Amino acid sequence: MTEETITETLPPVRHWPALDLTGTDFDPVLTELMREGPVTRVQLPNGEGWAWLVTRYDDVRTVTNDPRFSREAVMEKPVTRLAPHFIPDRGAVGFLDPPDHTRLRRSVAAAFTARGVERIREKSRRMLDELVDELLQDGPPADLTSAVLSPFPIAVICELMGVPAGDRHGMHLWTQLILSSSHGKDVSEKAKREMSAYFGDLIGLREGGTGEDVTSLLGAAVGRGEVTLEEAVGLAVLLQIGGEAVTNNSGQLFYLLLTRPELAERLRAEPGIRPQAIDELLRYIPHRNAVGLSRIALEDVEIRGVRIRAGEAVYVSYLAANRDPDVFPDPETIDFDRAPNPHVAFGFGPHYCPGGMLARLESELLVDTLLDRLPDLRLAVPPDQVPFRKGALIRGPEALPVTW
Repeated sequence: MTEETITETLPPVRHWPALDLTGTDFDPVLTELMREGPVTRVQLPNGEGWAWLVTRYDDVRTVTNDPRFSREAVMEKPVTRLAPHFIPDRGAVGFLDPPDHTRLRRSVAAAFTARGVERIREKSRRMLDELVDELLQDGPPADLTSAVLSPFPIAVICELMGVPAGDRHGMHLWTQLILSSSHGKDVSEKAKREMSAYFGDLIGLREGGTGEDVTSLLGAAVGRGEVTLEEAVGLAVLLQIGGEAVTNNSGQLFYLLLTRPELAERLRAEPGIRPQAIDELLRYIPHRNAVGLSRIALEDVEIRGVRIRAGEAVYVSYLAANRDPDVFPDPETIDFDRAPNPHVAFGFGPHYCPGGMLARLESELLVDTLLDRLPDLRLAVPPDQVPFRKGALIRGPEALPVTW
Protein backbone atom coordinates (compact mmCIF):
# COMPACT_ATOMS: atom_id res chain seq x y z
CA MET A 1 0.00 0.00 0.00
CA THR A 2 1.49 3.35 -0.96
CA GLU A 3 1.79 6.36 1.33
CA GLU A 4 -0.84 8.07 -0.84
CA THR A 5 -3.50 5.39 -0.30
CA ILE A 6 -2.94 5.41 3.45
CA THR A 7 -3.39 9.19 3.53
CA GLU A 8 -6.63 8.95 1.56
CA THR A 9 -8.12 6.56 4.10
CA LEU A 10 -7.44 8.87 7.07
CA PRO A 11 -10.62 10.02 8.80
CA PRO A 12 -11.35 13.76 8.47
CA VAL A 13 -10.05 16.12 11.17
CA ARG A 14 -13.00 17.28 13.26
CA HIS A 15 -12.77 20.66 14.98
CA TRP A 16 -13.87 20.18 18.60
CA PRO A 17 -14.72 23.56 20.12
CA ALA A 18 -15.61 22.04 23.53
CA LEU A 19 -18.35 24.55 24.23
CA ASP A 20 -19.54 25.30 27.76
CA LEU A 21 -22.25 22.72 28.43
CA THR A 22 -24.82 22.92 31.20
CA GLY A 23 -26.28 20.25 33.44
CA THR A 24 -25.10 16.75 32.72
CA ASP A 25 -25.62 17.09 28.95
CA PHE A 26 -23.25 14.81 27.06
CA ASP A 27 -21.00 16.63 24.57
CA PRO A 28 -22.78 16.49 21.18
CA VAL A 29 -19.47 16.58 19.27
CA LEU A 30 -18.18 13.60 21.25
CA THR A 31 -21.44 11.76 20.50
CA GLU A 32 -20.86 12.33 16.76
CA LEU A 33 -17.22 11.27 17.00
CA MET A 34 -18.24 8.03 18.74
CA ARG A 35 -20.67 7.34 15.90
CA GLU A 36 -18.07 8.11 13.22
CA GLY A 37 -15.78 5.30 14.31
CA PRO A 38 -13.62 3.84 17.04
CA VAL A 39 -10.57 5.93 15.99
CA THR A 40 -11.11 9.47 14.68
CA ARG A 41 -9.06 12.67 14.35
CA VAL A 42 -9.67 15.89 16.28
CA GLN A 43 -8.43 19.44 16.53
CA LEU A 44 -8.98 21.17 19.87
CA PRO A 45 -9.09 24.96 20.49
CA ASN A 46 -5.41 25.35 21.50
CA GLY A 47 -2.01 23.94 20.57
CA GLU A 48 -1.14 22.85 17.03
CA GLY A 49 -2.14 20.25 14.46
CA TRP A 50 -4.50 17.34 15.08
CA ALA A 51 -4.56 14.23 17.28
CA TRP A 52 -6.10 10.78 17.17
CA LEU A 53 -9.10 10.17 19.42
CA VAL A 54 -9.90 6.69 20.77
CA THR A 55 -13.41 6.20 22.20
CA ARG A 56 -14.21 2.46 22.55
CA TYR A 57 -13.84 0.96 26.03
CA ASP A 58 -11.38 -1.83 25.11
CA ASP A 59 -9.23 0.48 22.98
CA VAL A 60 -9.12 3.15 25.71
CA ARG A 61 -7.85 0.54 28.18
CA THR A 62 -5.32 -0.70 25.61
CA VAL A 63 -3.85 2.75 24.89
CA THR A 64 -3.67 3.80 28.55
CA ASN A 65 -1.88 0.59 29.54
CA ASP A 66 0.50 0.24 26.56
CA PRO A 67 4.11 1.47 27.04
CA ARG A 68 4.25 2.29 23.31
CA PHE A 69 2.12 5.37 24.10
CA SER A 70 4.15 7.86 26.13
CA ARG A 71 3.13 10.77 28.33
CA GLU A 72 6.73 11.94 28.73
CA ALA A 73 7.10 12.53 24.99
CA VAL A 74 4.26 15.09 25.11
CA MET A 75 6.56 17.55 26.91
CA GLU A 76 8.36 18.43 23.69
CA LYS A 77 5.32 18.80 21.45
CA PRO A 78 2.76 21.60 20.92
CA VAL A 79 -0.06 19.03 20.71
CA THR A 80 -3.59 20.25 19.98
CA ARG A 81 -5.30 20.59 23.39
CA LEU A 82 -8.18 22.11 25.31
CA ALA A 83 -6.15 24.05 27.90
CA PRO A 84 -5.12 27.53 26.69
CA HIS A 85 -1.90 27.33 28.67
CA PHE A 86 0.18 24.21 29.00
CA ILE A 87 2.43 24.41 32.05
CA PRO A 88 3.73 20.97 33.02
CA ASP A 89 6.94 20.94 35.05
CA ARG A 90 9.65 18.58 33.92
CA GLY A 91 9.41 15.49 36.08
CA ALA A 92 5.73 16.10 36.93
CA VAL A 93 4.13 12.71 37.62
CA GLY A 94 1.39 13.23 35.01
CA PHE A 95 4.10 13.43 32.34
CA LEU A 96 6.28 10.53 33.45
CA ASP A 97 6.37 6.98 32.13
CA PRO A 98 7.38 3.90 34.13
CA PRO A 99 9.78 3.24 35.83
CA ASP A 100 10.10 6.88 37.06
CA HIS A 101 6.34 7.21 37.27
CA THR A 102 6.11 4.01 39.36
CA ARG A 103 8.91 5.16 41.70
CA LEU A 104 7.22 8.51 42.34
CA ARG A 105 3.74 7.06 42.92
CA ARG A 106 5.17 4.46 45.29
CA SER A 107 6.38 7.21 47.64
CA VAL A 108 2.79 8.25 48.53
CA ALA A 109 0.91 5.00 47.85
CA ALA A 110 0.35 4.27 51.57
CA ALA A 111 -1.83 7.39 51.99
CA PHE A 112 -4.19 6.34 49.20
CA THR A 113 -4.68 2.65 50.05
CA ALA A 114 -7.92 1.46 51.63
CA ARG A 115 -6.21 1.64 55.04
CA GLY A 116 -4.79 5.11 54.39
CA VAL A 117 -8.16 6.47 53.32
CA GLU A 118 -10.02 4.75 56.19
CA ARG A 119 -7.59 6.49 58.58
CA ILE A 120 -9.34 9.80 57.87
CA ARG A 121 -12.95 8.54 57.52
CA GLU A 122 -14.13 9.55 61.01
CA LYS A 123 -12.38 12.93 60.90
CA SER A 124 -13.92 13.54 57.44
CA ARG A 125 -17.38 12.59 58.72
CA ARG A 126 -17.03 15.03 61.64
CA MET A 127 -15.90 17.86 59.34
CA LEU A 128 -18.87 17.19 57.05
CA ASP A 129 -21.32 17.11 59.98
CA GLU A 130 -20.01 20.49 61.13
CA LEU A 131 -20.60 21.98 57.66
CA VAL A 132 -24.15 20.56 57.55
CA ASP A 133 -24.80 21.85 61.10
CA GLU A 134 -23.92 25.34 59.86
CA LEU A 135 -26.08 24.89 56.77
CA LEU A 136 -29.10 23.92 58.89
CA GLN A 137 -28.42 26.72 61.37
CA ASP A 138 -28.35 29.37 58.63
CA GLY A 139 -31.56 27.93 57.16
CA PRO A 140 -32.81 27.75 53.57
CA PRO A 141 -32.31 28.70 50.82
CA ALA A 142 -28.58 28.03 50.46
CA ASP A 143 -25.89 27.38 47.88
CA LEU A 144 -24.92 23.74 48.46
CA THR A 145 -21.67 24.26 46.53
CA SER A 146 -20.26 27.07 48.69
CA ALA A 147 -21.74 25.69 51.95
CA VAL A 148 -20.71 22.03 51.64
CA LEU A 149 -19.52 20.69 48.26
CA SER A 150 -16.56 23.07 48.01
CA PRO A 151 -15.25 23.31 51.62
CA PHE A 152 -15.63 19.57 52.34
CA PRO A 153 -13.24 18.16 49.67
CA ILE A 154 -10.76 20.96 50.46
CA ALA A 155 -10.80 20.01 54.15
CA VAL A 156 -10.42 16.30 53.33
CA ILE A 157 -7.55 16.63 50.84
CA CYS A 158 -5.74 19.07 53.16
CA GLU A 159 -6.17 16.56 56.01
CA LEU A 160 -4.72 13.74 53.85
CA MET A 161 -1.91 15.98 52.58
CA GLY A 162 -1.01 17.24 56.06
CA VAL A 163 -1.79 20.89 55.22
CA PRO A 164 -2.70 22.81 58.42
CA ALA A 165 -6.34 23.97 58.67
CA GLY A 166 -5.30 27.63 58.63
CA ASP A 167 -3.77 27.24 55.14
CA ARG A 168 -6.81 25.61 53.49
CA HIS A 169 -8.26 28.83 52.13
CA GLY A 170 -4.99 29.79 50.40
CA MET A 171 -4.75 26.30 48.88
CA HIS A 172 -8.27 26.65 47.49
CA LEU A 173 -7.51 30.04 45.90
CA TRP A 174 -4.33 28.73 44.27
CA THR A 175 -6.19 25.69 42.92
CA GLN A 176 -8.95 27.85 41.41
CA LEU A 177 -6.40 30.05 39.63
CA ILE A 178 -4.41 27.07 38.33
CA LEU A 179 -7.51 25.31 36.98
CA SER A 180 -9.25 28.33 35.43
CA SER A 181 -8.57 29.51 31.92
CA SER A 182 -10.26 32.89 32.39
CA HIS A 183 -7.43 34.70 34.24
CA GLY A 184 -4.69 33.99 31.69
CA LYS A 185 -1.44 32.05 31.68
CA ASP A 186 0.58 34.41 33.91
CA VAL A 187 -1.91 34.25 36.78
CA SER A 188 -2.04 30.43 36.57
CA GLU A 189 1.75 30.15 36.50
CA LYS A 190 2.15 32.51 39.46
CA ALA A 191 -0.38 30.48 41.51
CA LYS A 192 1.44 27.26 40.61
CA ARG A 193 4.81 28.74 41.64
CA GLU A 194 3.36 29.91 44.96
CA MET A 195 1.76 26.53 45.71
CA SER A 196 5.01 24.77 44.75
CA ALA A 197 7.03 27.02 47.07
CA TYR A 198 4.59 26.29 49.91
CA PHE A 199 4.90 22.52 49.45
CA GLY A 200 8.68 22.82 49.08
CA ASP A 201 8.83 24.37 52.56
CA LEU A 202 6.34 21.91 54.09
CA ILE A 203 8.02 18.79 52.64
CA GLY A 204 11.45 20.15 53.62
CA LEU A 205 10.28 20.53 57.24
CA ARG A 206 9.12 16.90 57.29
CA GLU A 207 12.19 15.23 55.81
CA GLY A 208 12.83 13.07 58.84
CA GLY A 209 9.15 12.72 59.74
CA THR A 210 7.20 9.53 60.40
CA GLY A 211 3.67 10.93 59.81
CA GLU A 212 1.15 9.11 57.62
CA ASP A 213 0.00 12.21 55.70
CA VAL A 214 1.23 12.78 52.12
CA THR A 215 3.74 15.59 52.80
CA SER A 216 5.29 13.51 55.63
CA LEU A 217 5.57 10.48 53.33
CA LEU A 218 7.15 12.69 50.65
CA GLY A 219 9.51 14.28 53.18
CA ALA A 220 10.62 10.82 54.30
CA ALA A 221 11.12 9.68 50.67
CA VAL A 222 13.23 12.79 49.94
CA GLY A 223 15.23 12.13 53.12
CA ARG A 224 15.93 8.56 51.95
CA GLY A 225 16.99 9.80 48.52
CA GLU A 226 14.17 7.94 46.73
CA VAL A 227 12.72 11.07 45.13
CA THR A 228 14.08 14.58 44.66
CA LEU A 229 12.48 17.55 46.41
CA GLU A 230 11.45 18.89 43.00
CA GLU A 231 9.67 15.62 42.14
CA ALA A 232 7.99 15.52 45.56
CA VAL A 233 6.71 19.09 45.16
CA GLY A 234 5.33 18.37 41.67
CA LEU A 235 3.45 15.34 42.99
CA ALA A 236 2.08 17.25 46.01
CA VAL A 237 0.75 20.03 43.75
CA LEU A 238 -0.95 17.52 41.45
CA LEU A 239 -2.58 15.63 44.35
CA GLN A 240 -3.74 18.83 46.07
CA ILE A 241 -5.34 20.17 42.86
CA GLY A 242 -6.86 16.77 42.05
CA GLY A 243 -8.48 16.69 45.49
CA GLU A 244 -10.82 19.50 44.49
CA ALA A 245 -12.26 17.58 41.52
CA VAL A 246 -14.72 16.05 44.01
CA THR A 247 -16.45 19.46 44.28
CA ASN A 248 -17.42 19.35 40.61
CA ASN A 249 -18.21 15.62 40.54
CA SER A 250 -20.41 15.82 43.63
CA GLY A 251 -22.02 18.99 42.25
CA GLN A 252 -23.05 17.06 39.14
CA LEU A 253 -24.04 14.05 41.25
CA PHE A 254 -26.41 16.09 43.43
CA TYR A 255 -27.70 18.03 40.40
CA LEU A 256 -28.72 14.64 38.97
CA LEU A 257 -30.32 13.46 42.23
CA LEU A 258 -32.21 16.75 42.68
CA THR A 259 -33.46 16.93 39.07
CA ARG A 260 -34.48 13.25 39.15
CA PRO A 261 -36.07 12.95 42.60
CA GLU A 262 -37.02 9.31 42.01
CA LEU A 263 -33.28 8.47 42.14
CA ALA A 264 -32.83 10.28 45.47
CA GLU A 265 -35.95 8.61 46.88
CA ARG A 266 -34.62 5.17 46.02
CA LEU A 267 -31.30 5.94 47.75
CA ARG A 268 -33.17 7.10 50.86
CA ALA A 269 -35.35 3.97 50.84
CA GLU A 270 -32.49 1.52 50.12
CA PRO A 271 -29.31 2.80 51.81
CA GLY A 272 -27.61 -0.53 51.10
CA ILE A 273 -27.39 0.20 47.37
CA ARG A 274 -25.66 3.58 47.80
CA PRO A 275 -22.05 2.48 47.08
CA GLN A 276 -23.19 0.70 43.90
CA ALA A 277 -25.39 3.68 42.92
CA ILE A 278 -22.47 6.10 43.37
CA ASP A 279 -20.40 3.97 40.98
CA GLU A 280 -23.19 4.21 38.40
CA LEU A 281 -23.43 7.99 38.85
CA LEU A 282 -19.63 8.26 38.46
CA ARG A 283 -19.91 6.27 35.21
CA TYR A 284 -22.67 8.53 33.90
CA ILE A 285 -21.45 12.00 34.92
CA PRO A 286 -19.54 13.91 32.20
CA HIS A 287 -16.66 14.89 34.49
CA ARG A 288 -14.77 17.10 32.10
CA ASN A 289 -14.87 19.11 28.91
CA ALA A 290 -13.36 17.37 25.86
CA VAL A 291 -10.31 15.25 26.79
CA GLY A 292 -7.44 15.37 29.30
CA LEU A 293 -3.77 14.75 28.60
CA SER A 294 -2.55 13.19 25.37
CA ARG A 295 0.05 10.52 24.72
CA ILE A 296 2.57 10.18 21.88
CA ALA A 297 3.03 6.93 19.93
CA LEU A 298 6.67 5.84 20.25
CA GLU A 299 6.35 3.46 17.29
CA ASP A 300 3.74 2.60 14.67
CA VAL A 301 0.73 0.96 16.35
CA GLU A 302 -2.43 -0.37 14.76
CA ILE A 303 -5.80 0.06 16.50
CA ARG A 304 -8.97 -1.28 14.85
CA GLY A 305 -7.27 -1.30 11.46
CA VAL A 306 -6.05 2.31 11.79
CA ARG A 307 -2.30 2.84 11.74
CA ILE A 308 -1.11 5.40 14.30
CA ARG A 309 2.41 6.43 13.29
CA ALA A 310 5.35 7.02 15.62
CA GLY A 311 5.32 10.63 16.84
CA GLU A 312 1.56 11.13 16.45
CA ALA A 313 -0.56 12.31 19.39
CA VAL A 314 -3.39 10.18 20.78
CA TYR A 315 -6.20 11.09 23.16
CA VAL A 316 -8.53 8.67 24.90
CA SER A 317 -12.02 9.61 26.08
CA TYR A 318 -12.96 7.99 29.38
CA LEU A 319 -16.39 9.63 29.04
CA ALA A 320 -16.97 7.83 25.73
CA ALA A 321 -15.62 4.54 27.13
CA ASN A 322 -18.14 4.80 29.98
CA ARG A 323 -20.94 4.97 27.39
CA ASP A 324 -19.74 2.05 25.26
CA PRO A 325 -22.89 -0.07 24.68
CA ASP A 326 -20.81 -3.24 24.27
CA VAL A 327 -19.76 -2.93 27.93
CA PHE A 328 -22.62 -0.93 29.45
CA PRO A 329 -25.98 -2.01 27.95
CA ASP A 330 -28.35 0.95 27.56
CA PRO A 331 -25.54 3.36 28.53
CA GLU A 332 -27.74 6.50 28.55
CA THR A 333 -29.82 5.09 31.41
CA ILE A 334 -28.82 5.57 35.05
CA ASP A 335 -29.25 2.04 36.39
CA PHE A 336 -28.48 1.59 40.10
CA ASP A 337 -28.68 -2.20 39.64
CA ARG A 338 -25.96 -2.22 36.96
CA ALA A 339 -23.50 -4.99 37.77
CA PRO A 340 -20.75 -5.44 37.02
CA ASN A 341 -19.84 -1.78 36.48
CA PRO A 342 -16.19 -1.62 35.35
CA HIS A 343 -16.31 2.13 34.59
CA VAL A 344 -13.13 4.11 33.94
CA ALA A 345 -14.19 7.37 35.62
CA PHE A 346 -10.87 7.37 37.50
CA GLY A 347 -8.84 6.40 34.45
CA PHE A 348 -6.94 3.19 33.76
CA GLY A 349 -3.38 1.89 33.61
CA PRO A 350 -0.33 3.45 35.31
CA HIS A 351 -1.98 6.91 35.39
CA TYR A 352 -5.12 5.66 37.16
CA CYS A 353 -6.20 8.42 39.58
CA PRO A 354 -4.46 7.78 42.92
CA GLY A 355 -7.34 9.51 44.71
CA GLY A 356 -10.04 7.15 43.40
CA MET A 357 -10.68 5.54 46.81
CA LEU A 358 -10.64 8.93 48.52
CA ALA A 359 -13.17 10.34 46.04
CA ARG A 360 -15.46 7.34 46.62
CA LEU A 361 -15.22 7.82 50.39
CA GLU A 362 -16.16 11.51 50.07
CA SER A 363 -19.04 10.75 47.69
CA GLU A 364 -20.42 8.10 50.07
CA LEU A 365 -20.19 10.45 53.07
CA LEU A 366 -21.88 13.28 51.14
CA VAL A 367 -24.73 11.08 49.90
CA ASP A 368 -25.30 9.52 53.34
CA THR A 369 -25.16 12.80 55.26
CA LEU A 370 -27.14 15.04 52.92
CA LEU A 371 -29.88 12.54 52.03
CA ASP A 372 -30.36 11.42 55.65
CA ARG A 373 -30.07 14.79 57.40
CA LEU A 374 -32.03 16.76 54.77
CA PRO A 375 -34.89 14.45 53.73
CA ASP A 376 -36.67 17.34 52.00
CA LEU A 377 -33.63 18.65 50.07
CA ARG A 378 -34.59 20.06 46.65
CA LEU A 379 -33.50 22.63 44.08
CA ALA A 380 -34.49 26.22 44.93
CA VAL A 381 -34.57 27.23 41.23
CA PRO A 382 -35.68 25.52 38.01
CA PRO A 383 -32.97 23.09 36.74
CA ASP A 384 -32.11 25.30 33.76
CA GLN A 385 -31.30 28.19 36.12
CA VAL A 386 -28.51 26.34 37.91
CA PRO A 387 -25.29 28.10 36.76
CA PHE A 388 -22.55 25.83 35.43
CA ARG A 389 -18.84 26.69 35.23
CA LYS A 390 -17.66 28.43 32.08
CA GLY A 391 -14.21 28.09 30.53
CA ALA A 392 -13.34 25.25 32.92
CA LEU A 393 -11.49 22.04 32.10
CA ILE A 394 -13.54 20.17 34.74
CA ARG A 395 -17.34 20.42 34.53
CA GLY A 396 -19.66 21.17 37.42
CA PRO A 397 -22.18 23.66 38.82
CA GLU A 398 -20.78 27.03 39.91
CA ALA A 399 -23.56 27.15 42.48
CA LEU A 400 -26.28 24.69 43.48
CA PRO A 401 -29.20 26.68 44.97
CA VAL A 402 -31.18 24.40 47.29
CA THR A 403 -33.95 24.59 49.86
CA TRP A 404 -35.53 22.10 52.28
